[in-house]
Amino acid sequence: MSSLQEIIEIHGENYIRNNKLPANVLRALYSIQYCKTASLGGHIYECNECGETTIAYNSCRNRHCPKCQAYAKELWIYERSKSLLPTHYFHIVFTIPEQLNSLVLFNQKELYSILFTSVSETLLELAKDKKYLGAEIGFTSILHTWGQNLMNHPHIHCIVPGGGLSLDKAKWIKSKKKFFIPVKVLSRKFRGKFLYYLNTLYLNNKLTFPKSISELGSRNIFNEFKDSLYKKEWIVYSKAPFSSAEYVLQYLGRYTHRVAISDNRIIKVDKNNVSFKWRDYKDNNKQKVMTLKAKEFIRRFTMHILPDRFVKIRHYGILGNRNKQLKFKRCLEIFRVKPIDDEKLSSAELFFKLTGIKIGMCKICEKGNLIEKGIIMPQSYSPP
Repeated sequence: MSSLQEIIEIHGENYIRNNKLPANVLRALYSIQYCKTASLGGHIYECNECGETTIAYNSCRNRHCPKCQAYAKELWIYERSKSLLPTHYFHIVFTIPEQLNSLVLFNQKELYSILFTSVSETLLELAKDKKYLGAEIGFTSILHTWGQNLMNHPHIHCIVPGGGLSLDKAKWIKSKKKFFIPVKVLSRKFRGKFLYYLNTLYLNNKLTFPKSISELGSRNIFNEFKDSLYKKEWIVYSKAPFSSAEYVLQYLGRYTHRVAISDNRIIKVDKNNVSFKWRDYKDNNKQKVMTLKAKEFIRRFTMHILPDRFVKIRHYGILGNRNKQLKFKRCLEIFRVKPIDDEKLSSAELFFKLTGIKIGMCKICEKGNLIEKGIIMPQSYSPP
């Protein structure tokens, strides 16, 4: 079994040398390549019981690195467990048409932002409509930009509690077991909002049209493009509700800190090619193996490296940070659930609670404590 780090070690320098890459992509590639190696430095420890010497190299902590997501995921789940309500939950997925993929690729920050805005306004406004629920809901949204074949496939996963706080804040209005807004209604409102914001970006000259899509810079062609998108049915998918709030978190954890491809899907890397497992949803979800030229594999992976400081997990409505102290607290009162007090744990205690691993305990004798004996300084490296 191979890894993403191995692919970048073997083929990364050549790819970087032959392609003009933005700074955030370069940082991510170098972070993944040097994660948990001497290049990032580390610490030397000695066991006070058996005398064994251990070197612990530093992690890169880049959010696109498969090695660095396990603890981040557990910590996120732990924090979100404080915001669970004792009700059923729905999983809704909003997808934009593939005709937008090229435009998205060259305008990531702008188009991912209006994707979040369109999804959140669609759900919040329709839920307030008495025809559907007549309540203020809350939900968590997670951006994914890839399909199983690593091609562009921007979509947002939403986890929505089955109900909401009444507009007078007096009671919890429980939804039916089936999602309370028809998917066709969601789809059309989402389509209208996204295209409205897309047109606004265009009118304000906030979109970039490189050579491959330069024709969209023409007002007439852009309007034709926009009209063709209005005529399409946009895909909104509603999955069956979850049985318990606890299961929601475990399920969410699989999505929140996922990177475009995990190491366990990579089968083989050699001097020319990369082979990896993927599921073909158009062929009854069959698992297949895809082999790509290494430079094409890296090209596809880098399409999913997000702009710096772009937030890919967001909370809205009664789960939003601004409403935590009032509206979410009111929901807990209605459900007669006590808020979960923050435990005052040290970093080591929290790490043990979430992973079962004791920081500082010798893994060889499992008795002694590791005492720091020295520091390995990071090696300087820079793009060619």
